[in-house]
Amino acid sequence: MKKTILAVLFFATSALAQWSQQTSNTTASLRGLSVVDANVVWASGTGGTFLRTTDGGANWQKGTVPGAEKVDFRDVHAVDASTAYVLSIGNGENSRIYKTTDGGKSWTLQYTEQNPKGFLDCMAFWDAKHGIALGDSIDGKFELVTTSDGAQWSRLVSPNVPAANAGEGGFAASGTCIAAIASGRKGAWQAWFVTSKYARVIHTADSGKTWTVANTPILSGEDSVGIFSIAAIDESRLAIVGGDYRKPADARANAAYSNDGGKTWTISRKLPAGFRSGIAIVPDTPGPTAFAVGTSGIDYSLDHGAEWTPMAEANLNSVAFADAHHGWAVGPKGLIMKFEGTAPGGTAPTLKR
Repeated sequence: MKKTILAVLFFATSALAQWSQQTSNTTASLRGLSVVDANVVWASGTGGTFLRTTDGGANWQKGTVPGAEKVDFRDVHAVDASTAYVLSIGNGENSRIYKTTDGGKSWTLQYTEQNPKGFLDCMAFWDAKHGIALGDSIDGKFELVTTSDGAQWSRLVSPNVPAANAGEGGFAASGTCIAAIASGRKGAWQAWFVTSKYARVIHTADSGKTWTVANTPILSGEDSVGIFSIAAIDESRLAIVGGDYRKPADARANAAYSNDGGKTWTISRKLPAGFRSGIAIVPDTPGPTAFAVGTSGIDYSLDHGAEWTPMAEANLNSVAFADAHHGWAVGPKGLIMKFEGTAPGGTAPTLKR
């Protein structure tokens, strides 16, 4: 059931598009969000909470992972209506990864952080069984754990994993501090993760064997600032958002984009209206269109992050899209918003007849 319309805009295509609130049946703070298609969406949050819809959000199934009632699931990755992974944050054993293959009826604990210094932040997948998760640095090295069978996770041990600066890690704000693209052979799969305080982007082009580091113009220097979210369009084009979570309305140096695979970054010519914790690319749009959300509002870009336009005021943590007509965003106190209509910028032309 839709409750509140946040914003209504007319675009050049004359299509009506809007964000409207859905009934989530929970008061948990939601940060994890994974959109499979226009019907199947998963979300996750505090109190071991997971949510699932198979009808586009008309009805949301709420559940709690047994044994995880006190943890905060900051990330969820859904494969389909039956299969999903959730990642919880916290020091040591509070950082975990669970998996369900029956739509949330039962869950298997796949990974528990054994190092008391460990703290998982986010995860991304190349396919249904190959994934990578990022944690804060331990003893001067970023923690990366991987799975190659969708069942067992192990810490990535590589002399080429880059060293972390003092206090540098990922932000567990939206489950999107890492992005992955599977292109070509498995040994050449790519991933990028972003960091707090120093606002760096760290990239692998060989499935995690070696990594390179790039500095960015995003706000840096304090514990509360840095890059919070990254989105990869393809091997060349990426976009990042962030800022200072302690200053939600601060719009300084909070977004940038890359056209060379993340080697170099350009600050957005027009920035989002404040701190942003999540970014999503809208499939099937020509720019492509991107959306960014944070505690002070929603912005969109028609050119994958070069310029941003404010859309609405809302307190949101994460955003994701199925296509140019269906998207979702989640926030505190069980807030779920759905986008319907046509995304700004319209749909990409097709050659199909």
